[in-house]
Amino acid sequence: MTKRAPRIAVLDYGIGNLRSAEKALVRAGGDAVLTADPLTISAADAVVLPGVGNFGRCMQALHATGLATEAFGAVRSQRPFLGICVGMQLLFDASDEAPDDAGLGILQGRVRALPTTGKVPQMQWNQVEIERPIDLLDGLQQSWMYFVHSYAAELTDDIVATCDYGGRVAAVAQRDNVMATQFHPEKSGRPGQRLLENFIEIAAGNITEIVLDSTD
Repeated sequence: MTKRAPRIAVLDYGIGNLRSAEKALVRAGGDAVLTADPLTISAADAVVLPGVGNFGRCMQALHATGLATEAFGAVRSQRPFLGICVGMQLLFDASDEAPDDAGLGILQGRVRALPTTGKVPQMQWNQVEIERPIDLLDGLQQSWMYFVHSYAAELTDDIVATCDYGGRVAAVAQRDNVMATQFHPEKSGRPGQRLLENFIEIAAGNITEIVLDSTD
């Protein structure tokens, strides 16, 4: 007898290459699907919110597709929830990139422009410094991850890892069941794959069903 692979709903709100996150989660061992279907999302063991591009456009698309409501529902259900890149930024209260568009407010704080002491956007590999160990980052101290962004969240209590880019910059956040990365794990080679495997393992911890093997 074995546990089935965790069902992972990747929220499909139509902006950016969301399928790359879906494929990376499948490689990590998850039963991942890119979807906007509320029934599929509600049946998932965990939910992922990727994102690239402009904060305001992504936030508007999330509301237009009804997936902002689904994101709130997943968070309230205490299922593991992962935001990636702009998907991380959408979880905060607001962003300087689009002051007229409120964020989801699931994580506290505002998204600010990167320090002008470095080239903007940050489009490079950078070393992640874990400041507060969490299960998502197990085995990843000082790993190199791939960043593409011009904005990042303020350094609130929800930030658990940073990188150095003209100063400390938020790289990973967590509050309760909600986790988020500013970098792209799906573009970060083996370290990014390890992070997604950690997320799949966290999701698997919520599964109670047992699957009978053909040999049982």
